[in-house]
Amino acid sequence: MSAVNNVLIVGGGIGGLCAAIALRRKGIEVDLIELKSKWTVYGVGIIQQSNVVREMAKLGVLDGYLDAAYAFEDVAIYGPGGQQLARIAGQRLAGPQYPANVGISRLALHKVLSETALGLGAKVRLGLSVETLDDNGQQVDVLFTDGSRGVYDLVVGADGLFSKVRSLVFGDTYTPRFTGQSVWRYNFPRAPQIDHLANYQSAEGNAGLVPLAGDLMYLFLTSHEPSNPWMDPADLAPQMRQRLQGFTGLIGELREQITDSGQVVYKPMEVVFVDEPWHRGRVLLIGDAAHATTPHLGQGAGMAIEDAIVLSEELTRDSSAMSVEAQLQRFMARRFERCKYISDSSVLAGDKEMQHDRSFDRIGLVKQMLARTAEPI
Repeated sequence: MSAVNNVLIVGGGIGGLCAAIALRRKGIEVDLIELKSKWTVYGVGIIQQSNVVREMAKLGVLDGYLDAAYAFEDVAIYGPGGQQLARIAGQRLAGPQYPANVGISRLALHKVLSETALGLGAKVRLGLSVETLDDNGQQVDVLFTDGSRGVYDLVVGADGLFSKVRSLVFGDTYTPRFTGQSVWRYNFPRAPQIDHLANYQSAEGNAGLVPLAGDLMYLFLTSHEPSNPWMDPADLAPQMRQRLQGFTGLIGELREQITDSGQVVYKPMEVVFVDEPWHRGRVLLIGDAAHATTPHLGQGAGMAIEDAIVLSEELTRDSSAMSVEAQLQRFMARRFERCKYISDSSVLAGDKEMQHDRSFDRIGLVKQMLARTAEPI
């Protein structure tokens, strides 16, 4: 019998839902709570690179959303006017029957993940978080924000950048840090030539086009915002257009079509990395709660998905002879350095953008990242 038979997952985002699915497939009882009273999703779309496609196939959910996604093979890097600098072939890590990469809207992904978790028997409660955690070494007694209680063998904090679980476990030792950059996103009808991930580099920032479906793509832009200014929501479209002035070609054409401020998704980049084991006793952090980074390498959600699958494997591998502490130590041995590499490399790419460092080999970093993440976890 496993040392962990029931788990509380705090947070109903991508990492929390994937953890719920992975644990339920291993026969572990799961309660999942989500602070939002309405289970909405933030943002426009998400890139799932080859390592993530591999893990989503392993999780048994990839087939459920491929029809609603856009499958593609390559990543290309361009100059600000659209001149191609490099094209990197994708790897079909999930097998020849699956694409190397996938772009998908967050709404479509959430629908599949939430329906799968519920269908597997995860018990979900919305509008709820944790108030206190009392770990007696054998179980964790949880007081919820509605006054109710529960007792669990393990509590998993998948509650994001501003994690309540992290604050309960580590206090204020780890708090999010603004990097100096922000990211902007806007949806467009997919241009026929955007059948791959297209990344555009300029001295002022980094832009890209990501296909999400046959008729949909989104444009992203990183910009240097050293004072982290408040942005008037009514003024986001002209602000985004202004920050795209250094681009011509297709990006320049699309720039003039950014007219609806209500459709601009703007987010300052904040990061946090728990630089020690992500667990204390029977409480563990995963995903952004432990290692939130910038989107420069497109691996933030991917690392959370990998966390979820590795956790389910370590909680059920030779479990009868292992303590929970030993299981979580094995989890950390598989996750810490990999996630730190992604975190540090993503932040480095952003720092080099802000420094206008023309000697920085971004193409080389992307190739290195793809090789590292292709390795078995």
